[in-house]
Order: sequence, then structure tokens, then C-alpha cells
Amino acid sequence: MKAARVLGALVALAATVPGWASGESDVLRQSLYVSVRDGTKLAVNLYRPVQGGQPVARKLPVIFVFTPYRARFVDKDGQVQEVALNDRLALRSLIKAGYVVAVADVRGKGASFGHRLGFQGRTEAKDGYDLVQWLSRQPFSTGKVGMIGCSYLGGTTFHTATMAPPALKAVFVGASDLDKYAFVRRGGITAQFNTRPDEPLSEDLASVPVDGDTDGAQLKAAVAEHAKNTPMAALWYDMPYRDSISRFTGNAFWQEAGAYNYLGAIRKAGIATYFWSNWQDEPTAQSILSAANLAGSKFLAGPGSHCEPPPGFDFTGEIVRYFDHYLKGADNGIEKAPRATYWVEGLDGKGGYARSGQLPGAASKPTRWYFDGGRSGTARSVNDGTLTAAPGPAGADAFAVRYDLPGADYFAFWAQPMDDKGLSYTSAPLAAPVKLVGYPIARLRVTADKPDANIFVYLDQVGADGKAQVVAFGRLALSHRKTGPAPYDTMGLPYHSGLKADVAPLPVGQAAELAIDLTPVSRIVPAGARLRLTIAGADPRQRNLKDIQQSPPPVITVERGASAPSWIELPVAP
Repeated sequence: MKAARVLGALVALAATVPGWASGESDVLRQSLYVSVRDGTKLAVNLYRPVQGGQPVARKLPVIFVFTPYRARFVDKDGQVQEVALNDRLALRSLIKAGYVVAVADVRGKGASFGHRLGFQGRTEAKDGYDLVQWLSRQPFSTGKVGMIGCSYLGGTTFHTATMAPPALKAVFVGASDLDKYAFVRRGGITAQFNTRPDEPLSEDLASVPVDGDTDGAQLKAAVAEHAKNTPMAALWYDMPYRDSISRFTGNAFWQEAGAYNYLGAIRKAGIATYFWSNWQDEPTAQSILSAANLAGSKFLAGPGSHCEPPPGFDFTGEIVRYFDHYLKGADNGIEKAPRATYWVEGLDGKGGYARSGQLPGAASKPTRWYFDGGRSGTARSVNDGTLTAAPGPAGADAFAVRYDLPGADYFAFWAQPMDDKGLSYTSAPLAAPVKLVGYPIARLRVTADKPDANIFVYLDQVGADGKAQVVAFGRLALSHRKTGPAPYDTMGLPYHSGLKADVAPLPVGQAAELAIDLTPVSRIVPAGARLRLTIAGADPRQRNLKDIQQSPPPVITVERGASAPSWIELPVAP
């Protein structure tokens, strides 16, 4: 009964504002179903700029957004929310700048029919291709289309580009991944927000029906089909290896969802690419690699968290200039601007943007900081080790994995200090500032009393006042320790294939050399601050921690010293 009342209210609400975007007199909205190649009907919302009460008569380029989060819906307060009228991705400004903005619900979500078989696979990419081409043929269109999105929307943008629709000329991709296996199951370990629970069908029923669906019957029928959607967390948990065959999709889905497999199509088509993410967001590691693998790509990183518009930077202006150049032919010089723009925390004492012809880390020099026990050759407590410029006497430090961790937020985008949950090694206060730009890499020599265990590494900046913040982190299962050649440019980072044939237990007591790349960092660590490396065996962001924890917990030993050194490579920038 509740769903029926909501649907009735939505139909009534939609009928009160035919053709006009909510509260906007300069935007004409139209929504309809468009059938893609297999006959599935996808809900498409079109937003056209208006002048003098009429839609702009001349043909305009189109900006397309492909979302699983509902293009148009009614929130809990009864207000209509429309993706195109939010300027977080500059969409409202793009309409004002003379673009038609189109926002479509992916199949299996919102008001669209069908169901999702996996996430960001080739079916979704083909749907994106069909909609791009459909948009290019409409009477209001110049035939040129651009795409923009962040997070999942960045993924739909990236994957549609890998299909190389002829009309697609430029994409602006935020917080997405080049290698989904290396992101979702980084180091063989699932974590982060990719394993969150799926939204209930009631959320899709809060979508506003398309204009022709006057009684909401089509919306109701569409949402009924969503019950067959592949469950997100179950899909990821069910494929431990890169070449695992999914029982949900019937194929090696990590390979299907890996954008790196299709980069040749983007290169051949000449689609312009711009990648964006923020330093306090795990996908940034993948965004830099995406730019590195597509020559000419631009890159932007702000100081914030997931998909936050970078403060202190003309984000909207950058997006509009980018599309003006590639969709309208504007000679605004954006293609000649430095390749990378990124925030450097602590620049000039506070923080600011650097502009460079190279991607972050490309010019940095790996500098080793070794682990020392603090007391030569003796056992120590978990937090009194030191980081030093040269290896100290031989020794080893052991800890038992702790599972008594605080619960993580629903969207746990960033790690928190873990120095009391494992081994910590801390430097002396820095005598002079150190500029770090790029990927730190932890090189550890370890043994364990169980054939497999998870290793988490955290790099902290500890202020002179004792306050600590995680500035980079990484993870690796002992069984996934084997490295090898990568199928794409890793910028020199270690590559763990995750293939079943390469995954093997570590014999108890046998030492292994681990190479763990951490998330990238961009900051000037001030004089007087200290750097701290923590090694733990579990992380609060593991949603399945209760299911995978071992009893008794594994005991992990880290070897150190000149004969068996363990260290952290820090990317020191000039």
C-alpha cells in the first residue's frame, strides 16, 4: 500500500509540471523511453536551454550522463531532485552555456526497464553506445556528444567510451577505475564501498515516471524487472581470482569489466579524455593510471573526498571550456594547458594547486626509509619502532592480527589511523620539509604462522601536536604476493595478477618478499612533523570481516635489518 501511495503521488506531481524542469524557467525538460539494440526501454531525460519562452532553435551539442542513481526522483521530503539541475558536475552550467543535457537511467535502475547482469559490463557499455548515437540523431543535436560522470557515473562514461560511438568526442571521467579487479579486490582483498548492500526496489519506485507514463504503470512494470539484478557485493565476493568465472554472469566478469582491455578503441577513435579524482579518495590511484594509459589525457586532483568539486579551482569553468573546445571547436587553449593540475597539501604553508606537464609522481625519486626496532635485536611493543634512513641491526617484530575494530561508515572512503592495531614505525621529527608526490611502495619481508593472512599498510603524517592522519594506504593478501608483467602501464608500480595459477599459500614459517603499492599522495610534510608506517592484518572497511576472520588470529612477523631489510619507498618530489 505504501508503494502504491508513493507511485500515485509521483504521477500526480509529475503531471503538475509538464515540460518544465523543476522551478526552472530557462530549461525545457522532456522524458521518454528509448529502446536499445535488444529492445530494452531505457528512461531518458532531456534538458534543453530556453530563450524567450522557447527552446533554443539552433542545433546544440549534447552532454550525456548515464546513472544508476535515478535521473529524476522524489526525495523523502517530497521534493523532485534532478541530476541535470545540480551543478556538482557543472550540468546546470552546461545547459546555460548552450548544451542539451541528457540523463538516462541504466538498465535495471530508476525508471528504466531490464535488469543488470553484473556492473559496468559490456551490456551497459553497449546501452551507452546506443543512447549516444540516438542523441546524435535528434533534431536538436549537432551530432556531437560528450559524456561526464563521477564514481559509478564515471564508470558508465569510461565504458561507453570503450565502445567508441562515432558521435562521442570527449569524456570527463571522475573517480572511476581502469582495472576493476585491482580496485575492488585490491591485493586479493575486498573492501571499501563496492561491497555495500544494494538499494531496495522502493528507491527506484520513487523515480518520477516519464512523461508518457501518465498512470505510472510503466514505472511499476520496469521496477518489477529490477528484482533480477545481480547483487553487487555477492558478485564481487564470489570471484576471488582475476580469471574467476562468476556464477551470476557465467563468465570471467573481472575481465569484462576491466576498461584496460578496451583502451585501443578509445585511442583509435580519438576520443578526448580527462580524468579527475581527489586525494582523499581511493579511486585516485586508478584515475592516474587511466590518464597514463591514454596519451594526451588530462588529469585533475583536488584535496577533498569522493566526487567533491575541487575547492579553490574553477571546476565548472574547466568542464565548460573542455567541452566547448571538443564539441564546439572553441579555440580556448585548453588542449595546450599543462597536462596535470593537482592539489599539493601544505604548499606555501596551507595548500595549493600545482600545474605540470607530467602526471603526479612521474618526476619523483623513490627514497627508502627502513624499519628499525628501536631496541637492537630485541622484541618491542607495537608502536615503538622507528623509520630511519639506513637499515639497522637485524631483527624481527611480530604481532597477532586484531579484529576488535570500530565499525566503518556506510561510505568509508578513507582509512583511519591504525597504529594501535599492529606494528608501527615512526620517524624522528623532520629537520626540513619533505615534498611527497606519487605512490609510496612498502617492501616487506614477512613470515606468518598460517598459510594466508591479509596485510594492510598505512602511512601517517603525525603533527608536532601529536595529531595523526592517514595520507596513504594499501593492502595485499599473502597468497596474492606474486608479481609479474602487467597488461597496461603501471607507472612502475608492482602488479599482482590475481590469476588463480599465480595465487598460492605461503608455507608456514617461510619468508616472503611483499611489494605493496599505497594510494598516491601529494603533500609537503612540514618540518617538525613525523612520518609513521603501520602494518596491520585487518581493516574496519572490510564489510565481511566477521566471515573471514581466523581463530586464533594469524601471527605475522616482519623481518628487518641489513640482511633482511623491510622499508617504505617514499616518492620525494623535486
